[in-house]
Amino acid sequence: MAPPQNLRRRGALADAAIQILGTAGIHKLSHRAVDEQAWLPPGTASNYFPRRDDLLAAAAHRVAQLNLADMAAANREAPSPAGPDLLARLIGTALHDSATRHRIRYLAFFELALEATRQPQLAETIAQLGAAMADATLAEHSALGLHTTPQQVRELITLYAGTLLTLVTGPPEAVTPERTLALARCLVSGVLGTTPATGP
Repeated sequence: MAPPQNLRRRGALADAAIQILGTAGIHKLSHRAVDEQAWLPPGTASNYFPRRDDLLAAAAHRVAQLNLADMAAANREAPSPAGPDLLARLIGTALHDSATRHRIRYLAFFELALEATRQPQLAETIAQLGAAMADATLAEHSALGLHTTPQQVRELITLYAGTLLTLVTGPPEAVTPERTLALARCLVSGVLGTTPATGP
């Protein structure tokens, strides 16, 4: 029998998996742990995600979904057309939010990324999500009036991910808006070959 299509519950289970991954690590992830974290009856997670690999994929998809939603929301508030300075500010804000308010989410993502080096199926899922993220980012840039190329977007995403890994695995008190903006300006300057404004 196919699992029931309750999208809200699927999301709650994926969120529970993310919480476990981001706080306890991938070796603590199990169907039972997800049920307990989501305050759902035993067997719920296995009903929706029969294999542990399905749980991992669901968590990866959920991180990507939330990331895209956050990016779209931030860009809706941004003036257009945008330039390198605004792009740096958007990236700086995203870095700060990801490393503070959403720290557990991205610790979970990096747990998944490491596991993907040992699990080809998860690696394929993350690669597909990465390609979709690059396409969505390029579309968002275009909507803002930015003329970034697909190659530049891929480079920005790669550098962003490395920077975020450093931030979420370092001391939380070291993550400040000033620091993330400075880092974002370095990213934009390096990829676009321009120097964003350095004011506050």
